[in-house]
Amino acid sequence: MDQYRCIDSPEALALLQNGAAVADIRDPESYAQGHMPGAINVNNENLPDFIAAADMDKPLLVCCYHGISSQSAAQYLAHQGFDEVYSVNGGFEGWRVEQPEQIER
Repeated sequence: MDQYRCIDSPEALALLQNGAAVADIRDPESYAQGHMPGAINVNNENLPDFIAAADMDKPLLVCCYHGISSQSAAQYLAHQGFDEVYSVNGGFEGWRVEQPEQIER
């Protein structure tokens, strides 16, 4: 997959419940206050390690603040060889409102 797809939170939740990985690209403080279950906080420093350790065959959800920055990050990760990459519409703010029971701290 050289492209990513934008999905809403119910579709993201279904993928998450079926084993999708989550890359949260927000700042560490925002991530620490709450994130999608199993999310890994990814930034410029740990990006190469994240890619090297990732299962490229597993779906990957990319989450940011409001669903804008995650689109370019998802595009980049799709070009790195991930088979399925998704940008979560609304970002973590949308997730927090629509899936309040699905937040880890």
